[in-house]
Amino acid sequence: MAERITESSSGVPKHPEVVVIAGARAVDPQRGLDAIVDIVIERGKITRLGPNAASSEQLTSERALVIDGMNRWVFPAFVDLHAHFREPGHEYKEDISSGLRAAAAGGFGHVCCMANTRPINDTRAVTEMMVARARTHGGTRLHPIGAITMGQRGEELTEMADLRDAGAVGVSDDGVCVMSSVVMRRALEYARTFDMPVIQHCEDHGLTAGAQMHEGAVATKLGLRGWPRVAEDIIVARDLLLAEATGARYHVAHVSTEGAVRLIREAKSRGIRVTAEVTPHHLMLTDESVIGYQTYCKVNPPLREARDIEALRLALADGTIDAIATDHAPHSPLEKDCEMESASPGMIGLELVVPVLLELVKNGTLSLARFIDALTRSPASIVSLEAPQLVEGARAELTMIDPDVEHIVSPLSLRSKSKNTPFIDRAYRGRVELTLLGEDLAFAAASVFTKRDPRLTTRDPRFTKRDNR
Repeated sequence: MAERITESSSGVPKHPEVVVIAGARAVDPQRGLDAIVDIVIERGKITRLGPNAASSEQLTSERALVIDGMNRWVFPAFVDLHAHFREPGHEYKEDISSGLRAAAAGGFGHVCCMANTRPINDTRAVTEMMVARARTHGGTRLHPIGAITMGQRGEELTEMADLRDAGAVGVSDDGVCVMSSVVMRRALEYARTFDMPVIQHCEDHGLTAGAQMHEGAVATKLGLRGWPRVAEDIIVARDLLLAEATGARYHVAHVSTEGAVRLIREAKSRGIRVTAEVTPHHLMLTDESVIGYQTYCKVNPPLREARDIEALRLALADGTIDAIATDHAPHSPLEKDCEMESASPGMIGLELVVPVLLELVKNGTLSLARFIDALTRSPASIVSLEAPQLVEGARAELTMIDPDVEHIVSPLSLRSKSKNTPFIDRAYRGRVELTLLGEDLAFAAASVFTKRDPRLTTRDPRFTKRDNR
């Protein structure tokens, strides 16, 4: 099992003064970069980037950590708009430290955490506690998302100004839809004064009471109450009208239906300030995954049908859906190894984005550039963060993957406290091998240090721009 690198456990410094990634394919759509380069990082900043940028002195220096980049890809570190770290309140499922370790192992430099903690993040004090706890851990940066309403009850608005000043980058009652049109309008108007996004969990609760999965033939076969598409579409349609009327920034969390995609596409064509995200599980799994009463496949919104997956993939490819977000939702076996009606919805996802979704790049569904953009620039812009970039002078925030390594995701390989995902014990091709965040070697697989050392090889003249293989 690859462990988080520490000086004592591996002899590799956790905060190396100089890091050289030699001969890697670097891809950053923001910079129009796709080339075989050396990347030199000194004291947490990218100082040189380009073909043969590393000097022979740097490649042979004893104080430099030299990493062989041949046949590996380097991207800007990822940004996740939607995760649940369960602290405060449910630390037995996940806490901020374990969540940040999982994020680094997944290639993420920034993670936005939802407000449905216990107590709910509806006050400045909770937001400040989350920021402070994450700062002591280091590595991946945590950005809280505050609640829209006090207690997520959908009635009284939170003090969004206080939440923003404490570090919140948006507001959401995720897990609970703001059902009142009056409250939602006021929330959009209030958030507009700070240009903060209002992030909505789109679900008409009157249409989903008692629902366990998507409403369709599979639900009928299993005898389970269904969650109809229209329950999502109605809220998206209403909120788009409110966003148009207020001029506020509106973000649709975890889009799951073809109807919602159609509404978002039309709204964007009219200049409404709407953005949207989609999860890996909604891109890869249908409601048929629930057959056998598979509680690990119970999520909210539920897994839909093949026609929805097709619409989601096309919308992600053409930019109608802006970002990929994990909706990382840890649960213990107590909440998942039980009857379907008692099971909590959600699955983990931070460590699985690359193994699960790289298939869409390799089969041509997504271009590599669009895949990276949906995990970097696009999500960062939605919450007004400075996106990681591969450019000289920038803080080093990058992840390196091996696109061809074959491996099996096992429970023991995951850093998250929880293991609730149907993607475990499957074979994949491609994984994250390194996440470097400033001076912090936040994650490194053992394979990074066991392959050949580029300082012992000669430069290969065949190093040219490669395709998306």
